[in-house]
Amino acid sequence: MLLANGAARARIAPTALARASASATAAERIAARQPVYGRTTGVGANRTQRVADGDLGHGLRLLRSHAGGIGRQVSTEATRAMLTVRANQLLAGGAGLHPAIIEAIVQALNANALPVIHEYGGLGTADLTALAELGLTLVGEAPWSTTAPTDGVNGAPPSPVHITSGDALALMSSSALTIGRACLAWQQASRLICAAHAVAVLSVFALDGSTEPFSQAVHDRRPHPSLMRSAAILRALLEDQPIKAARIQDPYAVRCIPQVHGAVLEALGSVERILQVEVNVAAENPLVVASGVNDGEDAPTNSPATSTTNGIGIGIGDENEAVYHHGGFHQALLTQALDALNLALLSVGQLSLARLDLMFHPEFTGLRPFLADGEPASSGVMILENAAHDALSELRNAAMPAGLGHATLSRGVEDHTPFTSQSARQTIRAAEALQLVLSTELVGAMRTLRLRGRKPSAATPLADLYAIAEVLDPHTGDRPSTADVHQAASLLARLACAVTEMER
Repeated sequence: MLLANGAARARIAPTALARASASATAAERIAARQPVYGRTTGVGANRTQRVADGDLGHGLRLLRSHAGGIGRQVSTEATRAMLTVRANQLLAGGAGLHPAIIEAIVQALNANALPVIHEYGGLGTADLTALAELGLTLVGEAPWSTTAPTDGVNGAPPSPVHITSGDALALMSSSALTIGRACLAWQQASRLICAAHAVAVLSVFALDGSTEPFSQAVHDRRPHPSLMRSAAILRALLEDQPIKAARIQDPYAVRCIPQVHGAVLEALGSVERILQVEVNVAAENPLVVASGVNDGEDAPTNSPATSTTNGIGIGIGDENEAVYHHGGFHQALLTQALDALNLALLSVGQLSLARLDLMFHPEFTGLRPFLADGEPASSGVMILENAAHDALSELRNAAMPAGLGHATLSRGVEDHTPFTSQSARQTIRAAEALQLVLSTELVGAMRTLRLRGRKPSAATPLADLYAIAEVLDPHTGDRPSTADVHQAASLLARLACAVTEMER
């Protein structure tokens, strides 16, 4: 996601541009001899209506009529992710879009010249409104939003491009915004689950939890790879710690960490596998197959120009050009994977909050209720539970499967919608809420360790985690805890990096 956050520049591979050019040429030839949806016909229920011969305004009218996004403006990062994904997909050579339009998208990305995209309008069968807004910006009817220099070749937004009758639907037939946003959400959730392991082991150490549930002997006998990986992370982080278990068996919040965290690792792997496909392939409807295009040369790193493998319908050496009308744009697979991830993230939040609750019980810590210190009847950090439960409720709402939704559109022709865009938005919401829940647990764990006078053994992985979290305010008297939680949230990325480095 270096392109999405502006940390890298895009470069088009010549073979990819040639592939796109061949697709555009083939599409024009095919449309001259047979009906092609969206090029020589209307769209949706208007598919039976032919575009009049010589009508050069059909493509522009399609963009204007579909540029109906509503709501707030999409973030800069999500917009850049959309441009990156769409350029990469188009360079797979199945859309029949003129390559000058792809070059303009890449130029805009490098210049940080962005279209104004509105939040609502995609249902998982193509982000039609968002990509129509991009199209109108490319042709010069909508303004670029840019903070980049406008002087010099690399800093200038692209000049207006020409849209033919066939280019409009070819540009819009993609869920690029949803896929780009899902990539960002996946990245955020991946970092959080690494941080969740770090926070959890600090809590296990603070609570004198048993390490038996993480033992390799336990997980070798129930060999789910993702659960085994989670247990291995926990074992490695707790290595060389003289932990004497305080109980013969701990509550689920300690005992079932590998099962719950492992489920997230499983869900993240599923989302990753789907996104690796969706970012790199042609799924436009109709799909244009052009013969004689070399697919073998890989695109440069960080370039929106990846090559595709044979067998997907791109450059497979067919003797004849062809166009296929299909439903490959439908994102049911991604919806269901994201919905599963959101549910898995909820379980991590529930377990995190349960560990915080354990720290408030004297029988688990030997401390005063709510980790209070100082004067009698002090409240300590009891309010952390309130705040964390509120954040957890947001996480719970985000875990409601978006795939339960349904809509029938365009006079019944488009009779199923997976609502993938909503799933991706919910994953981002879930990650933001989980970050706060984990932060409250981190504050509680460090306070428990300090009040108990416990520190990890020196020169161990847990000592490294403790050193990162040790910057939290050590004052244990009654005071506002907002700053502590926000500071803890800022530390999660460093904790995640420590876990990632250890896994390597």
